[in-house]
Amino acid sequence: MITDIADYFTKGCGRCTRFDTPDCSTKVWNKGLRDLREICQNAGLTETVKWGHPCYMHAGRNIAIIGAFRNNFRLSFFNAALMRDPDSALERQGENTAHPDMLRFIDNAQVNAQADLIRCYLAEAMDYAEKGINPPPTENTREMPAELADGLDADPQLAEAFAALTPGRQRGYFLHITSAKQSTTRNARIEKCRDRIFAGKGFNER
Repeated sequence: MITDIADYFTKGCGRCTRFDTPDCSTKVWNKGLRDLREICQNAGLTETVKWGHPCYMHAGRNIAIIGAFRNNFRLSFFNAALMRDPDSALERQGENTAHPDMLRFIDNAQVNAQADLIRCYLAEAMDYAEKGINPPPTENTREMPAELADGLDADPQLAEAFAALTPGRQRGYFLHITSAKQSTTRNARIEKCRDRIFAGKGFNER
């Protein structure tokens, strides 16, 4: 995966064989992705790279992440349970997603057309971060490590695969990830477990 943010907008995320080819989804949606980037930067967000994608932070918290797919591109919000969504613009990334959390675009021109709405949603999320407001815990997420919750929000396919695991297998990953003291180590463990999760296996299964 990429570590330099500029590579995302010129080559892609580095997570598949289409990386740095004309077939990469970031090439199809490049204008819209760059417009999203400009809006996020102008909002005062800090730009980072996480999971191979542009991630935008404020007050020490993840706010939103950009993603490109074959048929659309997205701006997905972390802590989506807090978002008021007065325009009902947010969509769920998948049937297992607990809350609507993404703005989905199917045309590059949609970003500039919805720029005011995007800025309003970013400002709302930034305000929660500044005030330290967190979504209330739920039965399904209370034990989940924050790094894993962020990773699942950022990767719909991984989220669906993880949701398909039995509760026992999920708890096994929780224990494995939370046993690491450093957030960077936790994120590294999540990345190493991806193939096992997609295979429907628990952490200790062969």
